[in-house]
Formats: sequence, structure tokens, C-alpha cells
Amino acid sequence: MTIAGSDSGGGAGIQADLKTFLALGVYGASTLTAITAQNTVGVTAVHEVPTDVIAAQIDAVVSDIGVDAAKTGMLSSAGIISVVAERVRHWRIDKLVVDPVMVAKSGDRLLREDAVQALVHELLPLSLVLTPNVPEAEVLVGRHLETDADMREAAREILDLGPRSVVMKGGHREGDATDLLFDGRSFQVYDSPRFETPNTHGTGCTFSAAIAAGLARGLSVQDAVGEAKRYVSEAIRKSVPLGAGHGPVAHDWALSRQALA
Repeated sequence: MTIAGSDSGGGAGIQADLKTFLALGVYGASTLTAITAQNTVGVTAVHEVPTDVIAAQIDAVVSDIGVDAAKTGMLSSAGIISVVAERVRHWRIDKLVVDPVMVAKSGDRLLREDAVQALVHELLPLSLVLTPNVPEAEVLVGRHLETDADMREAAREILDLGPRSVVMKGGHREGDATDLLFDGRSFQVYDSPRFETPNTHGTGCTFSAAIAAGLARGLSVQDAVGEAKRYVSEAIRKSVPLGAGHGPVAHDWALSRQALA
């Protein structure tokens, strides 16, 4: 299940998550937290879903269909974060991937300032995997990150906030797109070439959804992250231009997990 906001352009949010679930061979359900009006250029409007409706969506899915793994995306307010955390605890959703969405690819803010602390105190301790990019990690640790050593030290500090593992995404850094997984015991590095393309809208949503899909199928965290890395890298490489800004990745490049073999 994805617990996130919508993207009317279809490249990120709930829409990207459901496409990813389908491509990786799992059934996708959703809880909508906000409706956004956006495209490849920017976000022009945001309407938050009432918290009681958010809770009702989670309850409806888990009580009937069940949830093998879940991911969170855009949770724009402290109130939304609190209700999501409460329902995750209530239903004992153990395999939770948290994408700490704070800013859209266009630069538009998607998380209120007062919600950052709610995210840290209420949701991070419930997460099996946390997937911050560099700007999000900098917010969480309160300083600028540049070197590999900075990334490793930040991973240690973020893990102390409660998640059982953290993937430090390297898409905002120079050179190859290198992600770093830390589980409190060891680091694992996931490398891929950097593709020169503007079509990277929704990569964070897609990556976290792909991890959740792997966890739902019973993969270990390490293997789920590895599969997600391969899937997203190919989705970027095989993307085609769409729109005037940051276009979406090609979620449909692999219509079944067998294509990843």
C-alpha cells in the first residue's frame, strides 16, 4: 500500500507508486493524503485530505485486503503524519518504507516546517527503511553534506532517530548515482551510471515504492534496495521526453519482475 499524495501529471506520488507496484509484480492499494495540481514544471495547488478520511482509507484496505508492506510519500502536515503513524501502529504494519518527501523536483515545498519534527518523532521510529535524498538528509541532521564521509556519518545520525535502516540516496551528488544503505551494522553501496536526462520526476517515489514491492514479496532489505536501484536506473535510462520540465521516468519498462533477472 502507498500512503501518499497524488500527482495529476502521473509522474510521481500515488500514480508513480501504483505503476511501480504493477511493474514489480505486486498488487497495489492506496491511501490518498493530498490532491496536488502539478505537471513537469511545478505544483500549482495542494488540497489536503481530512485526517479522518486518511485513517478510514488505511483501515478499509488493511481490514479487508491486508498489507504485506507499505510506503509513505507526501505527508504535508503534522496532523497527517500523526494519524498515519497511529494507524501504522494500530495495524502493526512492520514493513514500512518512509520516503521523507519535503520538496518537489520543481523546488516546491511539500512538507510544512512544523511537520518535520512530527516526521522525526512519530514516523521515523516506525520505519524499516528510510530513503532520504541529500537535501532531506541535510534537514534531518542540520548541516550541509558533501563528502562520502559526511554521508556515512549522517547515516549513523539518522539511524539514531529510529529507523531500522537508512538509504542515503546520491542522485543530488556529482559523479555516479551512488546510494548507501546502513543498517546499524554495515554499509552497502549501490552504484549506477548517471544518465544525463531531465526525466527524473518521481524518482524518489518510484524508488521507495520499488523497495516496498520487494519487501512485500519477501526480499531482504538489502535485496529489495538492490532490485529497486536496478529498476529505477533503467526507468531513467529508458525515459522519453514528456512536458516542458522534469519529465517522468519509464515505469513500464519492466512489466514483471522477471525482466530484472
